[in-house]
Amino acid sequence: MTIKREVIEGTQKQGEDETIIYSITTTPWGGTPVSPSAVVKDTTASNRVVTSTVMPSGSASVAGDIITLPALKSLTAGHDYRVEVKWTYSGNVFECYFTVEAET
Repeated sequence: MTIKREVIEGTQKQGEDETIIYSITTTPWGGTPVSPSAVVKDTTASNRVVTSTVMPSGSASVAGDIITLPALKSLTAGHDYRVEVKWTYSGNVFECYFTVEAET
C-alpha cells in the first residue's frame, strides 16, 4: 500500500497570534487509529523540536477515523513548522505530516 504521507491540504498558513486545533482524517490508511501523537519541528531552526512550546497542553485524541491535535499556538512569524502525526492501526505504525507557515 502506497499512501502519500503529506496531507492532501498541504501547507497551512497561521498567524503568530492565532490558536488553531487541527484534525487529520486517517481514512486513506484505513480503520480506526489508536495511540495518536504529534511532534512539531521548527524547520526554519534546523528541525528543532518545539512541541512543548507551540503545542504545550493536551494530547491528540481519536473519534472514529479522525485524530484531533492539541491547539497549535505561539508561533514565530517567518518560521515554518512541520507537524508530524503518528498513530497505530492494525499493528502498523503510520505517520503523516503537514507544514504550517507562521505569518504576522
